[in-house]
Amino acid sequence: MLNQTDYLDVILERFVEIGVTGATVLDSQGMAGAIANSERSLPLFGSLKTLMDGARPYNKTIFTVLKNEEMVEKTAAAVQDVLKDLPPRGIGFMFSVPIGKVYSLGSRE
Repeated sequence: MLNQTDYLDVILERFVEIGVTGATVLDSQGMAGAIANSERSLPLFGSLKTLMDGARPYNKTIFTVLKNEEMVEKTAAAVQDVLKDLPPRGIGFMFSVPIGKVYSLGSRE
């Protein structure tokens, strides 16, 4: 999840440079942002709205399926390198999840 969306293009360029052949980028919103932008009045979260005032309510979620652990490490290092000079709080986060199988959809003609 990338909160600093200004860096999206640079990250995707680095993906291409290191051999990532595809990724999906989604517009996303965290729970705090959704609550802060809600029309409903939630008493517990009144102070959250104040804290979120002026913050970026949306972020980008980047998904990619990588061939092996080496490529996972290479990709994580590339993202960390792009964002290394930014203060650590609020940039976003990344994680990896093992994938059992990948299935192509549609006709095989």
